[in-house]
Amino acid sequence: MSDLINSIFEELCSLDMMLVTAESCTGGLIAKTITDVPGASKFFDRGFVTYSDQSKIDMLGVFAETIYDYGAVSEQTAREMAEGALLNSASNVAVAVTGIAGPDGGTPQKPVGLVYIAVAIKITEKRVTTETHEHKFSGTRDDIRNAAMNAAFTHILERFPD
Repeated sequence: MSDLINSIFEELCSLDMMLVTAESCTGGLIAKTITDVPGASKFFDRGFVTYSDQSKIDMLGVFAETIYDYGAVSEQTAREMAEGALLNSASNVAVAVTGIAGPDGGTPQKPVGLVYIAVAIKITEKRVTTETHEHKFSGTRDDIRNAAMNAAFTHILERFPD
């Protein structure tokens, strides 16, 4: 884990970029893991834990219509969470995670383990590029949350090819 975070640290610091997190199902685990690393303040700006639908709307500017039409666990919501985190921070890179960690809450259409991760990068003040990823993890609640965190770190690094 520390190798992934150290790689993110080096990449963002070399580009003079800051990271913001917007977390739902991971409940702040990503921000906690980042801030376990000494010197994280050099690349980590802040984290939003937006567990409820209303907090996604209030803190990140997710449209109520998006949640109503697609659900809190959706590609569209993850995208709006990441882009909203950029708008509400001084960061250049945002990662957002929304999903169903279980053991309850799943449906046949959206089973436990379904997680959407979005990574948004601010290119200019008016231009943002965002990629989203769908995952289907298995295991316990902790397994799913840890897998989502690892995938989030991996997706951040994928946005910065060597």
